[in-house]
Amino acid sequence: MKIGNIDFGEKPLFLAPMEDVTDIGFRHLCKRFGAAMVYTEFVSAEALVRSVKSTVSKLTIDDAERPVGIQIYGRDVPQMVEAAQIVEQEAHPDVIDLNFGCPVKKVAGKGAGAGMLQNIPLLLDITREVVKAVKTPVTVKTRLGWNKEQLVITTLAEQLQDCGIQALTIHGRTRSQMYTGEADWSLIGEVKANPRIHIPIIGNGDITTPEQARLAFERYGVDAVMIGRATFGRPWIFQEIGDYLNSRKDEGGRSKENSTNLSPLTNSEKLDVLIEQLHINIERIHAIKGKDPSEDEYRGILHTRRHLAATPIFKGIPDFRQTRIAMLRANTLEELLPFLESCRQLINN
Repeated sequence: MKIGNIDFGEKPLFLAPMEDVTDIGFRHLCKRFGAAMVYTEFVSAEALVRSVKSTVSKLTIDDAERPVGIQIYGRDVPQMVEAAQIVEQEAHPDVIDLNFGCPVKKVAGKGAGAGMLQNIPLLLDITREVVKAVKTPVTVKTRLGWNKEQLVITTLAEQLQDCGIQALTIHGRTRSQMYTGEADWSLIGEVKANPRIHIPIIGNGDITTPEQARLAFERYGVDAVMIGRATFGRPWIFQEIGDYLNSRKDEGGRSKENSTNLSPLTNSEKLDVLIEQLHINIERIHAIKGKDPSEDEYRGILHTRRHLAATPIFKGIPDFRQTRIAMLRANTLEELLPFLESCRQLINN
């Protein structure tokens, strides 16, 4: 599979762009464990054009995480064009992705993100003009439609391809579904099976296991799989899925080849990864804020809590609820690290 001149090989796995999740530290971890492409948090075109500091900071990338995409969203053609040009000139990403899929009210309710699915002519105008304005490959991420009565993706995919995009990511839900119910991959497969579609189709939605990823490739024929919420507290999921997809079994069921040549992580090693992530977040926030070290430490812990809350490595610990509550209430490393270390013995049993 290729986007522009970037060759991702067969069955690549991408990290989805997610607000307050895919910061540079997390992207590095996912890249380490086999993500073929990572994306920044999505960027408001309006805020970028106005040079809002917190938005501009999201453009920070480095060569170690490449190939990397920067995703922008908005509802105004000139702003989206200018934002794409700023991204290209300042950050030099490998891909500029247009977000026409975010379902949250503060975005879609204002006509941006998935809200663009209610104004297809404007969506296409934005896409067409951004493609013309930059040299970086432009891609799009969107949903099946606004609701089940407006499943537009099969037609929209051709229209977006005609605008000049070089890949299309489809989340298998409508905006109305938000993140509820099950993702419908049948329409993603229908888009991919369309003989008129020649750009890569990337499937997204409910990929949480290696078996689901294999099904996405084999049944629906997608060129790549994008993983989002299943990465919370689990950046090693890319290694787990990659090894499963690329392994071959001998007659005894043993693996004959391995995609990463890395041994599966133990639970203790996975905990080490989460602790590393915790320190990365504290250091990154201190580098950005540079104020009170204790305040920066607290903010780094806050930024890591969703991963600690979601990680599967604590599942199965007897009577863990109270420990979990106390762990998520910890506001300093001095408070938090002993909780994590006490869990180490339990997850190894």
